[in-house]
Formats: sequence, C-alpha cells, structure tokens
Amino acid sequence: MATSVRARPDGSPPPSAPPSSPGPRGRRAAPAGLRGALYRWDVTAAPYLFVTPFFLTFAAFGLFPLVYTGWLSLNRVELGGGARWKGLENYTDLATSEFFWNALLNTFTIGVISTVPQLLMALGLAHLLHYKLRGRGFFRVAVLAPYATSIAAATLVFAQLFNTDYGLINTFLDVLGIGPVDWEASRWPAQIAISTIVVWRWTGYNALIYLAAMQAVPRDLYEAAALDGASRWRQFLSVTIPSIRPTVLFTIVVSTIGATQLFGEPMLYGGSVGVSGGSGNQFQTLSLLMYEKGWVTGALGQASALAWVMLLLLLIVGGGQALASRHHRKKLGG
Repeated sequence: MATSVRARPDGSPPPSAPPSSPGPRGRRAAPAGLRGALYRWDVTAAPYLFVTPFFLTFAAFGLFPLVYTGWLSLNRVELGGGARWKGLENYTDLATSEFFWNALLNTFTIGVISTVPQLLMALGLAHLLHYKLRGRGFFRVAVLAPYATSIAAATLVFAQLFNTDYGLINTFLDVLGIGPVDWEASRWPAQIAISTIVVWRWTGYNALIYLAAMQAVPRDLYEAAALDGASRWRQFLSVTIPSIRPTVLFTIVVSTIGATQLFGEPMLYGGSVGVSGGSGNQFQTLSLLMYEKGWVTGALGQASALAWVMLLLLLIVGGGQALASRHHRKKLGG
C-alpha cells in the first residue's frame, strides 16, 4: 500500500530524502569527471610517489657507485686519466699479488683476535647486567661510552699507551721483568694493539645487544632450571645461550663485516706509514690496500677490483649466516 507524503502545517514542502548510503562495505563510489580521475590517481599512484625518494637516493648513492665500480674494475684507469679495457686482468693481478694475500691474511688475523674476545667479553658483561645489581643503569651507560668516542681520539690514546719508548704498557711490562715490546714494527704485537682498540670500542655495544636479547627470554625457563638445581653458570649455558643464538649469529656477522672493512684504526695507529700498514705491511688490511691502490698509486681499476673482491667476501659471510640460521630454524622445527 502506497503512502502519501503530507505537507507541513506551515505549507512548506516535505523534507528531501536522506542521501544515499555508501556502497558495499562502506565504500563510496568514485566521483565522475576530473575529480574522479584525480581520486583514482591518488589511490593508485600516491604510494609509489611516497617511496620514490628512497629509490632515487639508493640509485644515486648505492646502485650507481656499485655498477660504476664494477665497470672500473674491468678497465685500466689511472687517477685523472682515461679508461682502457683490460677485462679480468685486474682480478688476475690481485690473485698473483703478494700484497693482496698479505692484506687478506692480516684482515683475517686481526678480525679473529678482535672479534672472538670482543663477543666473549660482551656476553659476560650482558650476563652480569642482566641480574639485579647496584648502579645497573650507570653501568649500562658506561659500557656504551667507548662506542661514542671518535675513532681518531681512541686510536691516538692507544697509540701513546703502546708506544715502544715511553708507553704505559711497556712500563708495566718492565715492572714485571719483561723486556720492551715493539708494538708497531713487529707483526703480531702491532695486530694485537690494533685489535685492542677494536675490542675496547665495540664490546659495550655488543653487550647491550645481548642484554636486550636476554631480557626477552621468558623467566619461566630460568625458574624451571633453578627448580632442577641448575646454577647460574648452568642456566647461562643451557638457557641463555640457546635462547639468544640468533642474536649471537647476528653479532658474529656484523663484527666480521666490520673486521673486513677495518680502516681507521690501523691507518691512524701507523701514523706516517699507516696507509701502507706499517713499514713492512705488517698490519695492512684490505681496506688500507684498496685506499693505497686508489689514492696513493692512482690505480683506480685495481682498487675497484679489490672492492668487488671484498664485496664477494662479505656476501660469502652473509650466505654462511643465512645457512646457519636456516639450519637452526629447521632444528627447532624438528
């Protein structure tokens, strides 16, 4: 039965019908005309417009230098001169260069004697800071202070400590009846001194990373281990270490990458012969060799080839970490 619409008592027309409800699921239909075209463009193109600055920055400062360095590595390029095609000759020259193998060995040894003590000490510090102790907040800030110190300042201080003639380290060794050690001209003492700088700067940083991972471990695991009679040391080995294993793998990879790119500490420690890694190249790393090839001798092609070799080494390290993480996940899933 149809209903009639009555007029108001004052004779004014009845109220108009309410606006149509939105479409399905609350969506409004796109307006027509130019306004509709702008609406559709905003919905489809605006997200790409927002991420465009990142891709432009990455292309300008990441992708282009990488590709251009790869092209330089296949050419003979002198500083300030033109390029002449050489193919893989720069890479074969590296394979037969004693300086390259010396720098590779130095990078490996310095990386080992700096990374292993650094991560072990960081684990111990994080374990101590994980438990309640007085001044815990102060100690958490204090362990991060070396990381905030500049490389130049830290290296210059340690260079004075390890000075052969008047350094504090040799003074203590003399008190113990040990003769003075040449901490710069000798191979192993020089590498130990440089590794000490790296350990001092990065131990606290890694300790805070481990501490954050330890705080995410459920307390129920520690309580269950304590009920079973496990000591704090046993809890650390059987509960803490397995629980933070992914974090440990992450710090190993990051520390290895940092050791591969080690540049500032050995260069400043060596002083006037820092670029060559000492008078006998006893602590020259891959980064120092690349800098020497590119900006001292002017062989940009060889320096670019060395940069790509370093990239390959880092990719191998990253791939090893990915395989280890996958194996760990499969083991937990099994």
